[in-house]
Amino acid sequence: MAEKKSSPKKETPTDKTYAIVEASGKQFWLQTNRYYDLDRCHAEVDDILTIDKVLLHNDGQDLKLGKPYIKDAKVELKVLEHRRGPKIIVYKMRPKKKTRRKNGHRQELTRVLVQSISVGSKSKKTKESKETNTTASKVESK
Repeated sequence: MAEKKSSPKKETPTDKTYAIVEASGKQFWLQTNRYYDLDRCHAEVDDILTIDKVLLHNDGQDLKLGKPYIKDAKVELKVLEHRRGPKIIVYKMRPKKKTRRKNGHRQELTRVLVQSISVGSKSKKTKESKETNTTASKVESK
């Protein structure tokens, strides 16, 4: 049998743009236009959060690695909702002692959408935020 060769998927530079950031004591691989669940943040829904602790940034052509953080790099996140994670059952038992303890836990989470990843003056924003910026400048000029 002859093997079929599949053509490689063409990736646009927006697909390759990502950043690794430190948030809530953990490290996250973030890409624009995707949502992530972080530990509960003290922010209202539709607020914009900015993370300055960017460890690594890759825009498809250039890779920047921080020592420990990249200077003038930031990631803007939009808070979508506050939610709770799955229930975890913790069961402790001491054999032959008739001691049993059952406990449950649900982690408090905040779902965020990555709006832009920027280093210095360069910024990779979503299409929606570019449209809102152009409409806002039109209103100001009138």
